Amino acid sequence: MEAPRTPTDLKIADTSIKPGLRATINIPVARLHTHTQMTMPVHVIRGKKDGPVLFVCAAIHGDEILGVEIVRRLIQSKRLARLRGTLLAVPVVNVFGFINHSRYLPDRRDLNRFFPGSETGSLASRLAHIFMEEIVSKSTHGIDLHTGSNHRINLPQVRARLEDPQTRAMAEAFGAPVVVDANLRDGSLRQAVAEKGFPMLLYEAGEALRFDDAAVRAGIRGIRSVMGLIGMLPAETPKRGPASLLIANSTLWARAPISGILRTQTQLGGRVVQNAPLGLISDPFGENEVTVFSPGAGIVIGRTNLPLVHAGDAVFHIAAVDGETDENAEREEFQDGLNRL
Repeated sequence: MEAPRTPTDLKIADTSIKPGLRATINIPVARLHTHTQMTMPVHVIRGKKDGPVLFVCAAIHGDEILGVEIVRRLIQSKRLARLRGTLLAVPVVNVFGFINHSRYLPDRRDLNRFFPGSETGSLASRLAHIFMEEIVSKSTHGIDLHTGSNHRINLPQVRARLEDPQTRAMAEAFGAPVVVDANLRDGSLRQAVAEKGFPMLLYEAGEALRFDDAAVRAGIRGIRSVMGLIGMLPAETPKRGPASLLIANSTLWARAPISGILRTQTQLGGRVVQNAPLGLISDPFGENEVTVFSPGAGIVIGRTNLPLVHAGDAVFHIAAVDGETDENAEREEFQDGLNRL
């Protein structure tokens, strides 16, 4: 993949960082009621040689902290000594939600519905605008890190617009167990970046307010593999090839048919057929018990971790994937890749 050029004089929040240097910059965001200045920290790592500018960001939803750990480990990697181009690592975008263990901003808005934002809009809109101006406008590629929300856990997966050849190549290089060919959502960072005309991936794994070491390591491996693909790092091998890539063109939710206590009968990454039993919901005495069936065939890429459910709650997320593969072989291949880290 052809590597775009990095500007010699890269400036973020009026701070210039020259090639071969590293710096942590605090981008002013807004003030608290106490007049304390809130800032968005970004760690800038510039290689001595020219190359792409990749942003890696986490905690757009403030309670999705797994990506914060991925960024922390990534910037400590010794492999970055061989970096070409520039890495813009933003561990916490939604600093307000992060401090308050909340998905949202203080105005109760979801930041990932307000991109590209506005300089004079709501707090969410202003924060989105700052991120676009200070980070996205300087970048040539992007990776956004997320987790499941609302007591749900996600299988490591990439969501991307696969009709774009560069984005598809990045998704293949990342090496997650599943790639969801996902439409762009209005107001999302992915949509705003697409309008800028460069490729971006969204990595989903784990649960809000929790760490999952396997999901963290999968994220680091995937980011480094993408950096190898676009010429920022020496290429890593082996990679998961296109032939073994599981692509989901659509996803379905299995919803609770009744309210009660859920007992899960299937695991993340498990293959299911249509109408396969996924779990049982009963009252506290077990006198009334109903089975949750899969609405379609595919792979379980997400499920609730909260046993208490109401009728209509989304409890299992199923991705309809292309091709017939050996589920155990896929899981072993993915785990072998993690063990090599």
